[in-house]
Amino acid sequence: MLPTPIKDTESSFIFPDQTCQRFTVAEIQSATQNFDEALVIGWGGFGKVYKCSNIGSMSEVVVKRLHSMSNQGANEFESEVKVLSMLRHGNLLSLIGYCNDEREMVLVYEFMPNGTLEDYLRKPNSSLSWLQLLKICVGAAQGLDYLHRGTSAQHGVIHRDVKTSNILLDANFVAKVSDFGLAKVGLMDRTHVSTAVKGTFG
Repeated sequence: MLPTPIKDTESSFIFPDQTCQRFTVAEIQSATQNFDEALVIGWGGFGKVYKCSNIGSMSEVVVKRLHSMSNQGANEFESEVKVLSMLRHGNLLSLIGYCNDEREMVLVYEFMPNGTLEDYLRKPNSSLSWLQLLKICVGAAQGLDYLHRGTSAQHGVIHRDVKTSNILLDANFVAKVSDFGLAKVGLMDRTHVSTAVKGTFG
């Protein structure tokens, strides 16, 4: 299958179709019941996040829709698809597909039923045991190690926005690193240190 060129941006980047599916606007609207507010489970700099019962052959997915007034935009959308389309690891959130059509930019992920690590750390009486927290930390570290060293001997990925809200937990509390909108892909030059501020302030 040939790669699908991105449209509606000035980028020449080609989205790969090998590991994620390209959805139509109609499929996204059907899955979200035309972006029904009742399905919204969160929101962020990118836009609203919807939980959907199914899309295509997948059940229980999450749909992130870029808001027209979002601080993030086409570059972050492109980066997320580019990075997650070439990566597969048990401690990275899986990108199921995307939609980039009729001025809609949407990302579709696997659903993480136990939310974020931040949710549990903010609770006064966290239900997570010390052993569970340790396993979550190790899982997140394994995901980051794969990004830095496991993708290639010379190339790697720097996440640049690691925080507890970007560590999601699946049904078994396995950590999945998410949100690759600021990720940088390229040669891993360990002699260079960048002082440019990236990620979330605070």
